[in-house]
Amino acid sequence: QVQLVESGGGSVEAGGSLRLSCAASGRTFSSYVMGWFRQAPGKEREFVAVISRSGGITYYADSVKGRFTISRDNAKNTGYLQMNSLKTEDTAIYYCAASGSYVSKISATYDYWGQGTQVTVSS
Repeated sequence: QVQLVESGGGSVEAGGSLRLSCAASGRTFSSYVMGWFRQAPGKEREFVAVISRSGGITYYADSVKGRFTISRDNAKNTGYLQMNSLKTEDTAIYYCAASGSYVSKISATYDYWGQGTQVTVSS
Protein backbone atom coordinates (compact mmCIF):
# COMPACT_ATOMS: atom_id res chain seq x y z
CA GLN A 1 0.00 0.00 0.00
CA VAL A 2 3.05 2.24 0.06
CA GLN A 3 5.84 2.42 -2.50
CA LEU A 4 9.35 3.53 -1.61
CA VAL A 5 12.07 4.87 -3.88
CA GLU A 6 15.59 5.59 -2.66
CA SER A 7 17.91 8.16 -4.17
CA GLY A 8 21.09 10.02 -3.33
CA GLY A 9 23.57 7.19 -3.47
CA GLY A 10 26.91 7.51 -5.18
CA SER A 11 30.66 7.33 -4.73
CA VAL A 12 32.56 9.38 -2.17
CA GLU A 13 35.96 9.35 -0.53
CA ALA A 14 36.39 8.24 3.04
CA GLY A 15 35.48 11.06 5.40
CA GLY A 16 32.92 12.46 3.01
CA SER A 17 29.16 12.75 3.31
CA LEU A 18 26.03 11.69 1.48
CA ARG A 19 22.34 12.22 2.08
CA LEU A 20 19.98 9.46 1.03
CA SER A 21 16.31 10.12 0.40
CA CYS A 22 13.35 7.77 0.50
CA ALA A 23 10.29 9.05 -1.32
CA ALA A 24 7.01 7.39 -0.41
CA SER A 25 3.77 7.20 -2.32
CA GLY A 26 0.45 5.51 -1.70
CA ARG A 27 -0.92 5.46 1.81
CA THR A 28 -0.08 8.18 4.29
CA PHE A 29 3.64 8.07 4.97
CA SER A 30 3.23 9.41 8.47
CA SER A 31 1.44 6.23 9.52
CA TYR A 32 4.60 4.16 9.03
CA VAL A 33 7.75 3.64 10.99
CA MET A 34 10.69 4.08 8.62
CA GLY A 35 13.98 2.23 8.71
CA TRP A 36 17.20 2.03 6.77
CA PHE A 37 19.10 -1.19 6.12
CA ARG A 38 22.17 -2.00 4.08
CA GLN A 39 23.71 -5.01 2.42
CA ALA A 40 27.29 -5.43 1.32
CA PRO A 41 28.39 -8.11 -1.17
CA GLY A 42 28.48 -11.52 0.47
CA LYS A 43 26.95 -10.18 3.67
CA GLU A 44 23.52 -10.37 5.21
CA ARG A 45 21.29 -7.35 5.26
CA GLU A 46 21.90 -5.35 8.41
CA PHE A 47 20.04 -2.72 10.34
CA VAL A 48 21.27 0.85 10.07
CA ALA A 49 18.68 3.18 11.62
CA VAL A 50 14.99 3.58 12.37
CA ILE A 51 12.71 6.49 13.16
CA SER A 52 9.24 6.56 14.68
CA ARG A 53 6.17 7.93 12.93
CA SER A 54 6.49 11.46 14.21
CA GLY A 55 10.27 11.40 14.40
CA GLY A 56 10.55 11.50 18.16
CA ILE A 57 12.35 8.19 18.58
CA THR A 58 15.44 7.02 16.73
CA TYR A 59 17.81 4.08 17.02
CA TYR A 60 21.08 3.39 15.27
CA ALA A 61 23.39 0.49 14.71
CA ASP A 62 26.53 0.81 16.83
CA SER A 63 28.63 0.93 13.68
CA VAL A 64 27.01 4.18 12.49
CA LYS A 65 26.06 5.88 15.73
CA GLY A 66 27.44 9.39 15.89
CA ARG A 67 28.01 9.53 12.14
CA PHE A 68 24.57 8.93 10.61
CA THR A 69 21.33 10.79 11.27
CA ILE A 70 17.90 9.55 10.29
CA SER A 71 15.08 12.02 9.80
CA ARG A 72 11.76 12.39 8.05
CA ASP A 73 9.53 15.07 6.59
CA ASN A 74 6.02 13.70 6.64
CA ALA A 75 4.64 16.72 4.79
CA LYS A 76 6.88 15.73 1.87
CA ASN A 77 6.33 11.99 2.31
CA THR A 78 10.07 11.59 2.45
CA GLY A 79 12.60 10.01 4.79
CA TYR A 80 16.31 10.77 4.92
CA LEU A 81 19.58 9.30 6.03
CA GLN A 82 22.40 11.79 6.45
CA MET A 83 25.73 9.98 6.40
CA ASN A 84 28.83 11.80 7.59
CA SER A 85 32.41 10.70 8.17
CA LEU A 86 31.91 7.82 5.79
CA LYS A 87 34.18 4.81 5.99
CA THR A 88 35.02 2.20 3.40
CA GLU A 89 33.09 -0.35 5.44
CA ASP A 90 29.93 1.70 4.84
CA THR A 91 30.01 0.58 1.22
CA ALA A 92 26.75 -1.26 0.53
CA ILE A 93 23.37 -1.06 -1.10
CA TYR A 94 21.12 0.95 1.17
CA TYR A 95 17.43 0.20 1.43
CA CYS A 96 14.64 2.15 3.05
CA ALA A 97 11.74 0.26 4.54
CA ALA A 98 8.38 1.01 6.11
CA SER A 99 6.61 -0.76 8.93
CA GLY A 100 2.97 -0.51 9.88
CA SER A 101 3.64 -1.82 13.36
CA TYR A 102 6.34 -0.71 15.77
CA VAL A 103 9.88 0.65 15.89
CA SER A 104 12.16 -2.29 15.19
CA LYS A 105 15.71 -3.20 14.20
CA ILE A 106 14.57 -6.46 12.61
CA SER A 107 14.13 -6.50 8.85
CA ALA A 108 11.36 -9.11 9.00
CA THR A 109 9.10 -6.65 10.78
CA TYR A 110 9.07 -4.27 7.82
CA ASP A 111 6.28 -4.52 5.28
CA TYR A 112 7.54 -2.44 2.38
CA TRP A 113 10.95 -1.98 0.81
CA GLY A 114 12.56 0.27 -1.76
CA GLN A 115 14.79 -0.99 -4.55
CA GLY A 116 17.99 0.23 -2.94
CA THR A 117 20.68 2.74 -3.81
CA GLN A 118 24.40 2.03 -4.04
CA VAL A 119 26.81 3.79 -1.72
CA THR A 120 30.50 3.34 -2.43
CA VAL A 121 33.18 4.78 -0.16
CA SER A 122 36.76 4.76 -1.39
CA SER A 123 39.97 5.39 0.49
